[in-house]
Amino acid sequence: MDLASELAVDHSPDAPQRAAGTTVTADALVTAAKACSRTLGGLAFAAPITHVYNPLVYAWDLHAAYLRLAGSGKKKVVFLGMNPGPFGMAQTGVPFGEVAAVRDWMGLSGSVGHPPVEHPKRPITGLACTRSEVSGRRLWGLFAQRFITPQAFFAAHFVANWCPLAFMEEGGKNHTPDQLPKAEAAAVEQACDEHLRAVVAALTPEWVVGVGRFAHQAAERAIAVKTVRFATIPHPSPANPAANKDWAGAATRALVEQGVW
Repeated sequence: MDLASELAVDHSPDAPQRAAGTTVTADALVTAAKACSRTLGGLAFAAPITHVYNPLVYAWDLHAAYLRLAGSGKKKVVFLGMNPGPFGMAQTGVPFGEVAAVRDWMGLSGSVGHPPVEHPKRPITGLACTRSEVSGRRLWGLFAQRFITPQAFFAAHFVANWCPLAFMEEGGKNHTPDQLPKAEAAAVEQACDEHLRAVVAALTPEWVVGVGRFAHQAAERAIAVKTVRFATIPHPSPANPAANKDWAGAATRALVEQGVW
């Protein structure tokens, strides 16, 4: 039985009561995250990648707190990103984890350590990071504007990243998963697709929304559940020219037109 199937089945004597509660899904997400982290931790990456950050290790306290807050109960929608940005999840352990959104809107706190080998141009300072993750500011800003409180948003929504690793080159440049050579990409894909299937098995969403084309394609490839529908929104990164003019409006229109909202 694969991880997704195992997590979808609760054999405990009080399973009906637990399923009606909120802890069983968060527990499953914690288990899935740990399994994915262990698998990815055994991989090696060649040049031009010189540094690999795994916030599921050094920022685990914050990541687990996020899973407990956001992952309680079943969801209608799972938003899926690609992998951590240097000033977002790499700092906070939260997908698209702009510090202000994590600390002030979600009200999360927790210790953040350091990766084994830290890039001098990409230091980890956790919730003390003063750099803004623009993608995260835009994404969580939209949710805060529409739903006001994190409790209202997380009642039916969850945000995940397909891959929890951040890759950097010698000069500090971000190296995205779609740039990995074939053999390295295949190993990452296997672990991350398995994790995504486990997330879907735990949360049983109606929709998986790819934040950007890469995440949308990853979701369609990995998920074979017939009850899951797929949608996409533009990536909020400033590297996407279309995102620099009313991204929130464009994302909202896309979600409404596709029937997600």
